[in-house]
Amino acid sequence: MRLRDRLGIDEAFQRRLTRVMQITLVGLLFVGVERRNPGIVVNTLVGLGVTQLPSLLERDYGISLDAGLTLWITTAAFLHALGTVGIPGTEGTFYRSTIWWDHMTHALSSSVVAAVGYTTVRALDEHNEDIVIPPRFMFVFILAFVMAFGVVWELLEFGIGVAASGSDATFLVQFGIDDTMLDLLFNTAGGFVVAVWGQAYLTDVTGALRDKLAHRDDESTGGAT
Repeated sequence: MRLRDRLGIDEAFQRRLTRVMQITLVGLLFVGVERRNPGIVVNTLVGLGVTQLPSLLERDYGISLDAGLTLWITTAAFLHALGTVGIPGTEGTFYRSTIWWDHMTHALSSSVVAAVGYTTVRALDEHNEDIVIPPRFMFVFILAFVMAFGVVWELLEFGIGVAASGSDATFLVQFGIDDTMLDLLFNTAGGFVVAVWGQAYLTDVTGALRDKLAHRDDESTGGAT
């Protein structure tokens, strides 16, 4: 039984919660415009874009994500954008005033990245008979994939931080080497969760992507076997 079933959370509630976060992101966008803060505007726009990915996948590629996965993606994008805004009436942001906020968003975001990697590789494994990925290697692959992505992300944070130094804009926040090491640790934790429970929660979307690959092959060969 999935966690949401144990908690008694139905799909209708999950979809409403997703919609509330999307509407709130629009509100945060106006906050950024009112404050003339490009950091809030950019992070909120990116968050809104990420929340549209499930709809885009369904509309353009026929890959439908269930309400739980959509909520998962939306939550990661929402909390990151919210962290750049902070408490109304104060100048501090959640990233700066709440010590665990950065680690929480890193764990959530890395779990989404790990889910993308897991889903793609599993779909390729099931679609192509020439590709054989043992379950134990899949576990190692997910962790390595997330760790590599985390290193690239930290380098991106550092580069943007240097480029934005001297301005009031906060696009991505980096607080030093110790913080970077903790970020990588929480990235790995997010990847570990997906590596352990990915099969239980991502089977449907993996099957949809596998079927999409098979359909594309059929179209390219004219249905020949």
